[in-house]
Amino acid sequence: MAALEMDDEGLKALVDAFYARVRADGALGPIFNDAIADWPEHLDKLAAFWSSVMLTSGRYKGQPVPAHMKHKDRIAPALFGRWLELWAQTTEELMTPGAAVALQDRAARIAQSLQLAMFFRLDDQTIPGPARRNADATDPHPRSMLP
Repeated sequence: MAALEMDDEGLKALVDAFYARVRADGALGPIFNDAIADWPEHLDKLAAFWSSVMLTSGRYKGQPVPAHMKHKDRIAPALFGRWLELWAQTTEELMTPGAAVALQDRAARIAQSLQLAMFFRLDDQTIPGPARRNADATDPHPRSMLP
């Protein structure tokens, strides 16, 4: 089979093949199949997303973070790794080597961004407040900083 082109048609074929694997996957399939009511519509949306990401077409008009947050109770960070494994397999099989690497790199960044949006909590971290100068007006160059 000839490698798919990095164009709208090639990305649509890639998305279709990839999500067929996701739907059949033991870990990812149940989550995706429960979350998606209309697969043809969703696949079109995902093809538009990848077209916007890789071809800067501007076709995608959705909001991925809120869409994924609706399913946060079923998504674990480890599932992103499985998603990326399937993505790597599919892109390597269907795309030219250069396109596969570019798609994998972009997917890894997207997965990282989604994980940060979904699982990173600022209140879980110890964030130091701004340093304040010592109120001692007699020392023009105070050496101590109050927390």
